[in-house]
Amino acid sequence: MFDRLDPKVDFVFKRIFGVEENKDVLLDFLNVTLRESEPRPLTDIHILNPYIDKNALHDKQSILDIHARTADGKQVNIEIQLFNRYDIEKRTLYYWSKMYASQLEEGQKYKELKKTITINILNFKFIPNDRYYNLFHLREDHMGLVLTDHIEIHFMELPKLEEQKVRFSDKLVKWLLFLKGVDKPEVWEEISMNEPALQKAMDTLEFLSQNEEARRLYEMRQKALHDEASMIDGAREEGMQKGMQVGMQIGMEEGMQKGMQVGIEEGMHKSKIEIAKNLLGIGMDVAKVIEATGLTKDEVQSIKEELMQ
Repeated sequence: MFDRLDPKVDFVFKRIFGVEENKDVLLDFLNVTLRESEPRPLTDIHILNPYIDKNALHDKQSILDIHARTADGKQVNIEIQLFNRYDIEKRTLYYWSKMYASQLEEGQKYKELKKTITINILNFKFIPNDRYYNLFHLREDHMGLVLTDHIEIHFMELPKLEEQKVRFSDKLVKWLLFLKGVDKPEVWEEISMNEPALQKAMDTLEFLSQNEEARRLYEMRQKALHDEASMIDGAREEGMQKGMQVGMQIGMEEGMQKGMQVGIEEGMHKSKIEIAKNLLGIGMDVAKVIEATGLTKDEVQSIKEELMQ
């Protein structure tokens, strides 16, 4: 019996949801996700960055997102986040704003801008509540009046499913359990019952799990993700140690707070520099390295020049 691949691993996720032949799978997932905010179900969607097999071997980005446009022009971006890189809320707003602003070409009017939706699927806890699904809009503080529905951000936190009594009759729960990687046959059968799109997603995962080339790519991506996670953990540990040293010098209570913050920030920055070196070393362009690491353009360009010496 073969082991199923983890559908949360970015290239597997995109191979299931980001190909033309599985557009019905993506539509089904989006319709259940957007059921609270969209008045009518989506009937068609155009995938703007479809998965292309021949590029997979050379794509070392930590995130392979899905960027799509609905029939009425709304933009949707879906990302899987396997581990916490921190500042996720700022990163989310930054990429939402880039996607929103990219709609207008020179000479176009603001009224032509369309609603832009970001969906973050997290493999860690982030929102400080017990809900596995949270939906954000731009609202007035006192009356709850929505200023505009053009900004819409969804967070789905897979670990919280373990802590709640989920209803298998809820279709969103079924999709999230699939993404979580359920391995019990009875659960697998129950969540796919009478759900053709979900069954198709499962069939795609089964096919990929038995495909030798897909498994090779999967193992490569797993190694890259483990390496990045190790770098981040190492940076965090280095930051803790530096924080303790600074704390002893300027006073335990105040020093620990200031020192740990300084140390963690410096350690994380060093980690980002190492990741940038690795990505540039395999030929990734500067723009993609900036997206993957959060470093500035000048920093990445400087690293690139250093590597070329």
